[in-house]
Amino acid sequence: MERIPLGNTVFEGRNNAYLIPGDRPTLVDVGVATDAVRQDLHDGLDALGYDVADIDAIVLTHWHADHTGLAGEIQAESDADVYVHEDDAALVAGDEDALAEERRISERRFEEWGIPEEPLDELTTFLGGHEELRGDTVDVTPVTDGDRIAAGDDELEVVHLPGHAAGLSAYAFDGDEGREAFVGDAILPKYTPNVGGADLRVDRPLATYLDSLDRLVDLDFARAWPGHRDVIDDPAGRARVIADHHRERTERVLSVLDEHGPADAWTVSAHLFGDLSNIHILHGPGEAFAHLDHLVEAGVVEQDGTEYALADADAEASELVAVPETKR
Repeated sequence: MERIPLGNTVFEGRNNAYLIPGDRPTLVDVGVATDAVRQDLHDGLDALGYDVADIDAIVLTHWHADHTGLAGEIQAESDADVYVHEDDAALVAGDEDALAEERRISERRFEEWGIPEEPLDELTTFLGGHEELRGDTVDVTPVTDGDRIAAGDDELEVVHLPGHAAGLSAYAFDGDEGREAFVGDAILPKYTPNVGGADLRVDRPLATYLDSLDRLVDLDFARAWPGHRDVIDDPAGRARVIADHHRERTERVLSVLDEHGPADAWTVSAHLFGDLSNIHILHGPGEAFAHLDHLVEAGVVEQDGTEYALADADAEASELVAVPETKR
């Protein structure tokens, strides 16, 4: 397996594609559809003795453009099979009904969160100005949890880890140090993956993501190869750190409601993150919503229309967001 670093000046930067050489040369994620990233990928393949036309399979961790954008044009040149979890398949394929439904959900959420007109206009302009980053249409082969995909000289096992995206999946394989996985944005070495705003289709986004972190801890991979930045040498430990981060954020959300509530998701987001711009106008209130939704479900916060109010001033974040124990 070889990592191909890719630039990304549009979103969070420093994406990874991975080449699995062998009888069935396979790419895991392909980067956003810009000229600079296209050159990064071509240069990376060339340095490894491969050309785009040599690729037989493309495995995508989730539907976001910085992971899928170049898949269509690579498929057109190489006739590669493209695999992605069934929950994200229609979006990757560019299905008009799926894209329209995603837009309808977004519009409803933006209104529910209380995003003011000026930042909403900025967000809408930002999102509308980057439609081309999705790249060309793709003929997708849907997969689901437990499926196995021939890759290189071996195979990858699909491990569904929703939360950041509905279909986000890791792909597990036998590595040099035991069972390893390509994890996309399920866990990242530096940033905490956004939940709530990154994929508005996900029901109960925080609870869903925490379940995925639990599963990652239980699987106890020897190493994880993320969609951004460097290898993660202790994936279970990193999953625990991210779960603890969400426990701390839950404490902050409870404090905001105690001091400033009732409040909508945008107001809670402002107290958590301050001023926001471009994509963070989506991710900030989305993250606040994910936590508020979790607290409503737990019965410690009440929702009235777009506003949330603290119903249990004695609620303990440690009882609402559990940090899983590791096997090690």
